[in-house]
Amino acid sequence: MDYYQISAQALGTNARIPLKKLGDSGEVFYELALEMITEIEKNNAQNRRTVFICPVGPVGQYPIFVRLVNERRVSLKNVWFINMDEYLDKDGEWIDESSKLSFHGFMNRNVYTRIDPDLVMPENQRIFPDPHNVGYIPALIEELGGVDIAFGGIGINGHLAFNESQDELTPDEFAALKTRVLPISRETRVANAIGDLNGAIDAMPTHCVTIGMHEILSARKVRLGVFRDWHRSVIRQAAYGEVSAHFPVTLLQRHPDACIYVNANAAIQPF
Repeated sequence: MDYYQISAQALGTNARIPLKKLGDSGEVFYELALEMITEIEKNNAQNRRTVFICPVGPVGQYPIFVRLVNERRVSLKNVWFINMDEYLDKDGEWIDESSKLSFHGFMNRNVYTRIDPDLVMPENQRIFPDPHNVGYIPALIEELGGVDIAFGGIGINGHLAFNESQDELTPDEFAALKTRVLPISRETRVANAIGDLNGAIDAMPTHCVTIGMHEILSARKVRLGVFRDWHRSVIRQAAYGEVSAHFPVTLLQRHPDACIYVNANAAIQPF
């Protein structure tokens, strides 16, 4: 694990996933938002649809995206947002939208309702994985002609969306996994409880529905943003570690057009 000793200055040299080192978190969020806007404007000019895979984490790009859509009068009528995942309750249903943990609730409160109604996409183009119809998103992506860009962050154990590590699988087997329901690992629940519920791990959902690595890796581009203290280690393992199902983001080392935006904080040498 010599990659943990890579300095901030050397970070990115010989990286197997391209890293774009930036200043503060605002720069990371602006780059993500601008890439969203640029892709939509390009496709709109060519009368082409735009299909994004979207996270709720990171989320700092969304206020910037909303402002640019409204200011530039960017139509989203031919845009599809496919959200990565959602928490499930004990009955296997989406958690209530009123919960502060609900990704549905976040997107409705902070994105869709803040965009001019004349510009926002129809509700049937705002997609979440359905625990009762896990085949829908892979089929929809194929019908739409693929995903233009998959956006996201990286979990403390290297997960993308909620694709938790499965050490028993080969990288190829893990890369083939599609949308599914699965239990959330304890380390993910701890990290999310610290960030979202002030450490209340027992109040965190134990299961989720998530798009698979297949959907993410099939996107024409993948753009991730990292900015937290613990991302200092995560980003180094992602870009320099062995490709494995143990640390799922390492599979992006095989992607033809992936990039991770790294703020100055996350670039600091871990120890």
